[in-house]
Amino acid sequence: MKCPYCSYIDSKVLDSRQMDEGAAIRRRRLCEACDERFTTYERIDTIAFSVIKKNGEREYFDRAKLINGIMKSCHKRPISIEQIESIATLAEQQVMASLSREIESVKIGKIVMDKLRELDEVAYVRFASVYKQFKDIETFMKELSGLLKEKDNETFNQH
Repeated sequence: MKCPYCSYIDSKVLDSRQMDEGAAIRRRRLCEACDERFTTYERIDTIAFSVIKKNGEREYFDRAKLINGIMKSCHKRPISIEQIESIATLAEQQVMASLSREIESVKIGKIVMDKLRELDEVAYVRFASVYKQFKDIETFMKELSGLLKEKDNETFNQH
């Protein structure tokens, strides 16, 4: 495995752990040239599928792009990289289970939003603001009001 710091080809595996219920393996590595540590992920190569964007364009599903989008909404929030990867895996698994070779981006966005809503309201609102493309403050406030009503209902039902 090529070192991301010095590009040396050989590295030593220090630790391997299963992730995503055995669907992936996380490996901690040590570069034998510069002694830097880095992490690699190994997962089963899945059948490629296309994402139909809101404007009708199609592009191949890109797990890294999905994780990057989730990470932006979770910036400075108490959500681990493992939780973010778990959300991406869930979205990917649901798409694969549908047996369709194409999926609309809004469906992937909905899966992610539902999980973020459970994990962290701030990350959810951040993701929703991009996903739902809030056009103005009124649309944004409407989403927040709905979230607050749900929270009030949960609190009321607990008592």
